[in-house]
Amino acid sequence: MTGVLFDFSGTLFRIESVESWLRAVLRTSDVSMPEDEIRRAAAGLEAAGALPGGSTPQRMPDELARAWEVRDRDASLHRAVYTRLSRQVDLPEPDLHDTLYDRHKTPAAWNPYPDAEPVLAGLRSRGVAVGVVSNIGWDLRPVFRSHGLDRYVDTYVLSYEHGIQKPDSRIFALACEKLGLAPGEVLMVGDERRADGGAARIGCRVHFVDHLPVGERPDGLLPVLDLTGPDGLAGPDAGGPGLTGDGRAPRR
Repeated sequence: MTGVLFDFSGTLFRIESVESWLRAVLRTSDVSMPEDEIRRAAAGLEAAGALPGGSTPQRMPDELARAWEVRDRDASLHRAVYTRLSRQVDLPEPDLHDTLYDRHKTPAAWNPYPDAEPVLAGLRSRGVAVGVVSNIGWDLRPVFRSHGLDRYVDTYVLSYEHGIQKPDSRIFALACEKLGLAPGEVLMVGDERRADGGAARIGCRVHFVDHLPVGERPDGLLPVLDLTGPDGLAGPDAGGPGLTGDGRAPRR
């Protein structure tokens, strides 16, 4: 029996652009802004790193530095950090900052990569167990259900539900336990070398994809099918992008 663990943001799904995010909230809130002000605000929000799953802050406020590092361990902290980053940008109504945060948790804000379903379906047809391991401050299961991908996932291990976050090896060990597999039987697929590479510490193999817009990465997940087969993971001498033969993440 074998298994694959996937990261969420930047691996299976990609968040909408900051401008799309802002425009959607303005539309649903029935708030008008001139076009140049929308573009200005969107650029400010992107620089602030206010969109979870989007850009990282260009400058982190000193008072948020510690909270930023552990934001994914607690739902209320996650919300507080991102709305504080958002509030660095002036918007017509103060409540829009909370509405922006709520928007990013909706299925409409997320798009699966084109090859996400084919790869997940292929793994399911081979009897490969699948889990999702994410550093996140909210429940992403509705996103998977709305996009029809929940049927391919056997378990979810979300940082805020357990108070631990990647690269802590305990979160990967928990995910393997939930799949009923030893770490050596599991491949971790993610887009962040430091966070997702933590799985190698307990003996998982690790494969990396690039965190790119959906339209620029049509087939980045397909190698996962090459690394698995009817009898499970490829052998210990297998190569492939982002994978080392002994299960350690390659140096980048």
